[in-house]
Amino acid sequence: MRISSSLLFQTGLNSINAQQSDLLHLFQQIGSGRRMVTPADDPLGAAQAINIRQSQTLNARYAENRSVAQSNLGTEENTLNSVTLLMQDIKTRLVEAGNGTMSDSDRMTLANVLRHAHTNMLGLANATDGNGQYLFSGSRGDTAPFDENGNYLGDNRQRNIQVDQTRQLAGSDIGSDVFARATPGINTYVTAAGSQFGNQDANNGTGIISTASIYDGAQVQAGYRFAITIDNPATTYSIEVFDANGNAVTPANPADWINQPFEPGQDNLIKLPFGVQVKLSGNPEPGDVFSVAPAASEDMNIFKTLDTMIQLLETPFEANPAGQAQFQNVLASTIQRMDINYDNILTVRSSIGARMNELEALDANGSLRDLGYRSQISALEDLDYYTATTQLELRKSALEGATLAFRKIQGISLFALGSGR
Repeated sequence: MRISSSLLFQTGLNSINAQQSDLLHLFQQIGSGRRMVTPADDPLGAAQAINIRQSQTLNARYAENRSVAQSNLGTEENTLNSVTLLMQDIKTRLVEAGNGTMSDSDRMTLANVLRHAHTNMLGLANATDGNGQYLFSGSRGDTAPFDENGNYLGDNRQRNIQVDQTRQLAGSDIGSDVFARATPGINTYVTAAGSQFGNQDANNGTGIISTASIYDGAQVQAGYRFAITIDNPATTYSIEVFDANGNAVTPANPADWINQPFEPGQDNLIKLPFGVQVKLSGNPEPGDVFSVAPAASEDMNIFKTLDTMIQLLETPFEANPAGQAQFQNVLASTIQRMDINYDNILTVRSSIGARMNELEALDANGSLRDLGYRSQISALEDLDYYTATTQLELRKSALEGATLAFRKIQGISLFALGSGR
């Protein structure tokens, strides 16, 4: 086989260039600290690194969402803490209102105090987060949750935040669930004089109804409400029962629900059907009605409750026994309702605490996942400096050998071969 001089020289140059290229690649790896300078260095590893980086980016996004949720829940918790303190003060004022020595002017002063509390409560209910979004308006963050009369203007959709790949968390609570309902699942009843709370003109006598209690939990029917009507003459009473849909319930024995004995001026313990009982005292007149209803199905709007109480405090009744009885009934109903509202707000605050704890747990898991992603990416991309420096020395030796060989070949010629004989 004949080998030309040009082929000889080209082969030598190609060998040197190849060694220089490998050496340059090692320089790039050592300079960047990365094993994969280009995807061609490890196509499968490069594809895996892209997938891991995408998961890492999503994990960082979830961490930012959790930070937003923590901030919103922290703001809501601070707001509800102020609401709790205000509720405690209101409950104290309501107890003061029951002082029988108060005059009409004293009650007027107390009404002004409660009116200021009403205004403060409304301001807290319409609080905003750091971005100007209302906390308690559901998904309508740009709409004030309550108007000046305490009517809820938001919607019932939660503002959920994606805090993890498979977990959404409410970053706030719906205003009607905070300020206008009883805690779901409670088995508590509220009482009122008249067919509904705040109906000041319903009764004409001086009958006063107590707080309802349950004497047989096994008989209680969810959603059932009761109406006690004083018969004529006012020595008996009759009971009507309505189910959760407002339909009248027919008793198995009608005699058990009508013309029951009542002693005017005494404390009469009335055992209602389905395990509920109340006390009825005073001297009600024929036709007077007293209602007992489950708190879960009643309108428990704090603002309307306060409005009713304030209006009654502003109404003089010193010389009106029926008015005094109505005041005592509304006051008792108001205290019952405020207690239920107070418990509900504490329940919401507990829910906020549980969500904040969950966010902390998710943050811890997110941090561990991020460490895992970093470890995987490092295993795929980072350079083993011990191996790289060894390869660098080998490549340098190979380049020196290729250069030396090329010099030897370059010095060979036909005349030099001939003169050597």
